[in-house]
Amino acid sequence: MQSQLFEFVCLVLIILALVMLAGKLRVAYPIVLVLGGLGFSFTAQFANIVIEPEVVFFLFLPPLLYEAAWQTSWKEFWRWRRVIISFAFPIVVLTSCVVAVVSHWLIPGFTLALGFLLGGIISPPDAISATTIMRQVQVPKPLVSIIEGESLLNDASSLVVFRFALAAVLTGQFHAGEAALSFVLVIVLGTLIGLLVGLVFYAIHRWLPTTPSIEVVLTVVTPYCMYYAAEYFHYSGVLAVVAGGLLLSNQRHILLSYRSRIEGVNVWTVLSFVLNGLVFLLIGLQLPVITRQLGGISLGSAIGYGLLISLVLVVTRLLCAFGAAQFTRLASHFITVAVANPGWRGPTVIGWAGMRGVVSLAAALSIPLLTPAGQPFPYRNLILFVTFVVILVTLVFQGLTLPWLIRKLQPDEFPNTLPEAYQERLIRQTLARQALEFVAAQTGPNRYLQNLHTRLQLDLTAYEQAPAGRKQHTENELRQFQLLYADLLARQRSRLHELNRRAELDEELIRKHLALLDLEELKLQEKQLPAAGTP
Repeated sequence: MQSQLFEFVCLVLIILALVMLAGKLRVAYPIVLVLGGLGFSFTAQFANIVIEPEVVFFLFLPPLLYEAAWQTSWKEFWRWRRVIISFAFPIVVLTSCVVAVVSHWLIPGFTLALGFLLGGIISPPDAISATTIMRQVQVPKPLVSIIEGESLLNDASSLVVFRFALAAVLTGQFHAGEAALSFVLVIVLGTLIGLLVGLVFYAIHRWLPTTPSIEVVLTVVTPYCMYYAAEYFHYSGVLAVVAGGLLLSNQRHILLSYRSRIEGVNVWTVLSFVLNGLVFLLIGLQLPVITRQLGGISLGSAIGYGLLISLVLVVTRLLCAFGAAQFTRLASHFITVAVANPGWRGPTVIGWAGMRGVVSLAAALSIPLLTPAGQPFPYRNLILFVTFVVILVTLVFQGLTLPWLIRKLQPDEFPNTLPEAYQERLIRQTLARQALEFVAAQTGPNRYLQNLHTRLQLDLTAYEQAPAGRKQHTENELRQFQLLYADLLARQRSRLHELNRRAELDEELIRKHLALLDLEELKLQEKQLPAAGTP
């Protein structure tokens, strides 16, 4: 137990070091973590670490999916629902079919059932790395919303394909009609179970006497309950977590108090960071174990199969992205769509952002060692190795080239999308006007309200000013203000620490005011004035 705990601590320290290195290199940290894990896998201390599929599916996946669903905007999800659903379901199935045909043709003795099994494993892209890269490069937010929305659903569809293909390999039978009906039931009933569990936790948050600590713990427990409930009845645990997460996320302003929301963000930020770090590091650490299991298949042949299938995946996703854009253009003549003419730049970026991740590797590792007849599972070791090569190639090659591609193409802003600077000014103006009207309507002398009215009036005047032709001057003023205000906050902190030396002052009150200064500095760092010329 102590050795395992020490090993875990070492892994976390390695993650922190590699993430700091990624920041210095300005490279998305998932890429550096996978390459770092690959390097550490050749050392004696980390050569035998194996990912257990149960750990990924039952420990890592529920909270990561729930956190992604919690961060996803339901408004954006619904706006791009047709594109998201097309990538998450039909395109995943189509990709599985293409991989099945190509692998059956390419690998001697590889059956179509094994091909579908491999396709179900490697068809879902991993959005963590893609969105991490996209946030480091200037890219329209709708593209990020589409990638994030796709990632919430494609794991479920690919795992369903994997489940049916595995059953076909083990039993030697496959009935298309029965499989299609089961596919629909697994998806629909998994979603319904997630919504039902979500409603139970909605009632707990809403009507039971909870505290902020209890509410934060409930948010951590919720995804596991959703996932286990759906998997217990053999339905999609992934979709259960996604559906329940979107339901509760949309009601967070009702369910959680302001303290719970603040504390919850801090807890989930750290939790998701550690889990994501462990996932990507463990991917790189699997190379020696997987290579040793190749058996009679030569390493060169296995690498060749992996590279060719990786190429097939990249080309298939790009073609599907362009096909979806053309279909949207055609459909716009008959129905209302979010964007009638998607162009080619956005679909190219979406098509290239198809890196594979830990769900694929966990699915491959979950293939049983033996068939029901007691025979070794056919080509299990090769499937594992090809999956690893696909993850490595797509994550590193596409991950490193995606920023360059985005800068080169410079995808245009989508129609009906206001510039962020305009949105920022509009929100601040609206809030300031509403607050000013409310305070002005209050009767009776109150010097605190008078001070608040004066401050709100100054804020509104600043937001309504349109400094045309003075953009650089305005930015300089803002930067000077931020530096001076940060210095002021630092001086106030220092003064609070001096006050804390006085015996008659309670340290708990001092810490409360230090926390308020921290919040004020956070607001300062996030405060950005809109560009010049916006209303």
